Amino acid sequence: MGAMENPAIATIREITKGTEYEGRLFLVGGVVRDKVMGRLPTEDVDIVLEGDALELAHFLYAQRIADHKPVVYPRFGTAMVSIKGHTVELVSARRESYGPESRKPEVELAELKEDVLRRDFTINTLLENLHTGEIMDLTGCAMTDIEAGIIRTPTDPQTTFYDDPLRMLRAVRFAVRLGFDIEEETCKAILRDAPRLAIVSRERIRDEFVKILLSDQPGMGLRMLKELRLLPQFAHEFIETQGVTQDGGHIYDVWEHTLHALDSLSSDADLTLRLAVLFHDVGKPRTKSVDDQGHSHFYGHEDVSAETTRRVMNRLRFPTNETARVIRLVELHMRIGEYRREWKEAAVKRLIRDAGGDIADLLRLARADRAGAQPNASMVSLNELERRIAETMLSTTVAEMESPLDGKEIMDLLGIAPGPEVKEVKEWLTDQVIEGRLTPRDKENAKKIALARFGSRE
Repeated sequence: MGAMENPAIATIREITKGTEYEGRLFLVGGVVRDKVMGRLPTEDVDIVLEGDALELAHFLYAQRIADHKPVVYPRFGTAMVSIKGHTVELVSARRESYGPESRKPEVELAELKEDVLRRDFTINTLLENLHTGEIMDLTGCAMTDIEAGIIRTPTDPQTTFYDDPLRMLRAVRFAVRLGFDIEEETCKAILRDAPRLAIVSRERIRDEFVKILLSDQPGMGLRMLKELRLLPQFAHEFIETQGVTQDGGHIYDVWEHTLHALDSLSSDADLTLRLAVLFHDVGKPRTKSVDDQGHSHFYGHEDVSAETTRRVMNRLRFPTNETARVIRLVELHMRIGEYRREWKEAAVKRLIRDAGGDIADLLRLARADRAGAQPNASMVSLNELERRIAETMLSTTVAEMESPLDGKEIMDLLGIAPGPEVKEVKEWLTDQVIEGRLTPRDKENAKKIALARFGSRE
């Protein structure tokens, strides 16, 4: 069929020709929707059949086309196979029923019509016969909703979201990704059932949230999450930023500023940078003060924002290393805003040293912050700082901005235990290197000046 077809699809089609499965296998979900819309498929392949999907999985493995043994889920009538590096989910057509406090359904085999009606949205219910290519719209709504750009559930939306609350986040994700509108009754059901996100695992919420952030319109996604009362269910801290006014070149409140900053990022911005932009000002509501002249100040908001970043990202079970990188960017974002032409080279080196390998993202965060303040914000000072950073990095290695003594050497020298004192001495020695008073490999002089400054602690 199409030149861009997933090779796993072509392989399954070919191996099942002339078997009991010919004409009984149907592509379903995103792969069919994207094909109808003329979009490149971005989701894994789902194949549904009226029959036993586990038997089909074992058949494919026996034909030696699968990369490894199938992963089977007998309770749900599904199996995962990998073919030529592509994941395919095989699904027995089924009906589902849910308990009030669980997303795990009780499953019974059913006909195709019942299977498509249990799915999340009409746009994901199209079927394509794997062998004939015939596209079937069993709900009678999928094609018209795709053409109209509408997200709606195939059955009563309140039942759909009550059964699986994660679908509320998926509605936003699809709306943002496809540029569709969520139908009115579907919106009302989300507003009613938003608190049921509490029964969904933090990891599943995180994964949908990340997909929204990585879309081409993250600001639109955040707005929808707030308006549909979904955002406060897992990150209420952002709601507090709405209506917090700013001056000093800002024309938006903190909430709108954050959304404009997010939308200013280029499409290739990675998740770490997007999260840093999202969190960089979240601490402002708790640090706002107004002086006698009526000017707003947010002293120390970067530290409060960093702590909030830690709390929310831990809540959503983000990986520790990802959280640490985002926190560092948030903590440092005001440093670039403080740049002045009078900065000495040592100040530029210190910034590079503190940012570590994230200096490029720190600059991109600063540009987004500036762009989110007002349209056509000047980037002159950022351009100058970026040039100076590039020049410094060409002439100086990271090793030339490090303390000659490591933590153990400092402890042995001063007779102190691990703790804040070690960090203090190491940072002081690093500053001596950056200021040019000490060379990075001069351990002997480093020991002498450290002893003179801090004295023996034995």
